[in-house]
Amino acid sequence: QVQLVESGGGLVQPGGSLRLSCVASGTIFSINLMAWYRQAPGKERELVARTTSGGSTNYGDSVKGRFTISRDNAKNAVYLQMNSLKPEDTAVYFCNVGAGPKLSGYNFRYKYTYWGQGTQVTVSS
Repeated sequence: QVQLVESGGGLVQPGGSLRLSCVASGTIFSINLMAWYRQAPGKERELVARTTSGGSTNYGDSVKGRFTISRDNAKNAVYLQMNSLKPEDTAVYFCNVGAGPKLSGYNFRYKYTYWGQGTQVTVSS
């Protein structure tokens, strides 16, 4: 049984910072992708940032220059440092892990996909 446990969410004022953490436990072979998504009320889930085992990273346009994703492979952990937070960053943030072989025809989809339960981030004065 694989579990992803997120932490670090909360209430922060505009311009503030938060650091999200996600640790994967259980038996996971060959973690390739670690990513963060978010979903605001009434909106679709969107990519925030992702990092692959090869070292490449991608960010959503709205967070470029403000958020930084990092990972600790030894701990099966991924982090999201969020700076200069804005009210529009308010959402539930989900950790995502892709493991095993890559699915044919896709760049960032893998045979095994796991999701965390989500952590609320609220940016408000």
